[in-house]
Amino acid sequence: MGQVASVFSIDSWFKGAWSRLREYGELVRFSHTIFALPFALLSTFWATFSAAPDKAISPNYPIRWIAMLLCMVTARSFAMAINRVVDAKWDAENPRTAGRPIPAGRISRDAAIRFAIGCAVGFITCTALFLPNRWPLFLSIPVLVWLAGYSYAKRFTSAAHFWLGSALMLAPICAWIGLRGEWLASHPSDLLAPSILGAAVFFWVSGFDLIYACQDAGFDRTAGLHSIPARWGIPAALQTAKWLHFGMWLLLALLPWASPAIGLGWIWWGALLVIAALLVYEHRIVRPEDLRRVDVAFFRLNGWISLILCVCGILDLFL
Repeated sequence: MGQVASVFSIDSWFKGAWSRLREYGELVRFSHTIFALPFALLSTFWATFSAAPDKAISPNYPIRWIAMLLCMVTARSFAMAINRVVDAKWDAENPRTAGRPIPAGRISRDAAIRFAIGCAVGFITCTALFLPNRWPLFLSIPVLVWLAGYSYAKRFTSAAHFWLGSALMLAPICAWIGLRGEWLASHPSDLLAPSILGAAVFFWVSGFDLIYACQDAGFDRTAGLHSIPARWGIPAALQTAKWLHFGMWLLLALLPWASPAIGLGWIWWGALLVIAALLVYEHRIVRPEDLRRVDVAFFRLNGWISLILCVCGILDLFL
């Protein structure tokens, strides 16, 4: 009987741990990693396999790949946990977000704060894995401060969407710095390719966040929060998103000429044609008078966009 009780106890513990893990996964919306991680991976492959300024390949690249993944997970989890803590009051008042873990009482605010602190410590610790490249360690605190700052942006500026875009544009740029930071002082132009890719991410994320924010335009006005849909209206927000996504596509089309060392060719151009079609479809299914398909436009279509660019950008290195 004691052995049976022990088995049931272990099973109960695992179920409880899995349930808790799922709650924290929902807290940080782990599924939304698909918006930033593919671009960090793409930048990692480009940094590793395209020609370095001195044609040298660092022997500790595998360690740096692992460090990049750990930094991405911890930094993003920190940013999302801070966002949920800071927005807990507004989330509880907004019917669309009232079911999130903190306002629903499934995770306490103090527990979320401890989780965020743990992620921040983990992120800073992981940047040491890039040594002797010191740039990631030097930049770790400023990056965390910038990521946390987004959570407060809606309280004082309608440009919060662009703050989010700038936070996610750090993914490909920081991945590149982590892999090839030793060359930046003597070869600053080496940062051109990830900077263009990062700028494309900035336009892309800012655009689809504008679409997503249209759902809360009325609530933001009532609560005194700032957003472009709340200030200038949903039609203006959707029109701005179109231009931002057009700019994103142009930047991606510029990459083959701006950074010939990467060797982007027909696979990349084929991906851009698919991306153009997806962006057009995204803006056709969301209209000022019909926001029912915002989630499709926001998550599903943009998830495909990031995956297609990542896979095709990597394949073009080797084919």
